[in-house]
Amino acid sequence: MTDIVLQNAAEQIENLLKAGEGKNIPKVKEFFDPETYTYSYIVHDDATKCAAIIDSVLDYDPASGRTSFYSADKIINYVQQQGLEIKWLLETHAHADHLSAAPYLQEKLGGKIAIGEHIVAVQHVFGNLFNAGTEFRRDGSDFDHLFADGDTFKIGNLDVMVMHVPGHTPACIAYIIGDAIFIGDTMFMPDYGSARADFPGGDARQLYKSMRRILSLPPESRLFMCHDYLPEGRSEYKWQTTISEQRKGNIHAHDGISEDEFVEMRTERDKMLNMPRLILPSIQVNMRAGHLPPKEDNGVRYLKIPLDAV
Repeated sequence: MTDIVLQNAAEQIENLLKAGEGKNIPKVKEFFDPETYTYSYIVHDDATKCAAIIDSVLDYDPASGRTSFYSADKIINYVQQQGLEIKWLLETHAHADHLSAAPYLQEKLGGKIAIGEHIVAVQHVFGNLFNAGTEFRRDGSDFDHLFADGDTFKIGNLDVMVMHVPGHTPACIAYIIGDAIFIGDTMFMPDYGSARADFPGGDARQLYKSMRRILSLPPESRLFMCHDYLPEGRSEYKWQTTISEQRKGNIHAHDGISEDEFVEMRTERDKMLNMPRLILPSIQVNMRAGHLPPKEDNGVRYLKIPLDAV
């Protein structure tokens, strides 16, 4: 069966790349949080100043339980300095390594909070794990909008297409904005490889298929990472690569690596990995679209730590 979403995404990118001078290339500004090794992005249309924020970070100190807004305020300052209008607060998935600042940014800047429609599967699994109770809706309605595979929308004059890329989690999506692709945790820089696939709902075989789907897009396409971790031999953090560079050099998924080879490698590698440091607080917040759990009768919010359950 023809992958119509992939075909349409490739056509969108190819048309933009062929347009020559005056083409409507998205402007991308990166923000790096060294505590969680996370890249957040502001993507905007220069002509209209309409913009989206992708994968924002709420600062969280696990020792004290305190939240703060240093990372988010840097984004706010940039938006205000550039005179941008935020239309969307986009999440590539329910992150397990940092808390989302989307509600705080929405309060300050506006915009709709959005994620892929398969977030409901994540909400069911983790809503049960954390015994979230009836107050926690498991229907995705904490988010303002849920995207399906192949959905399209606009950021000013910029064309955006959504691609469902499960494997790391069942809800992972990539945002194709012009010639720029924001791939979440599906892949990392070529010298670091691929995301783990051992979280609930993760699947190494699905991850391989999702990566090959992304890598079938035009080779000049820009890929933007959600994280970078310094592998041996590299001393500077990086956030951008291309389809061509990934196909040639990704240590886990370059051209020529078979599905079975990848699944065997990923499965064995995942067995050796510890859980992310912030997975338990992160998931409780991110499954709620970045909203903190409701206050209890003493006026305090709490995050739960399930014992011997993960």
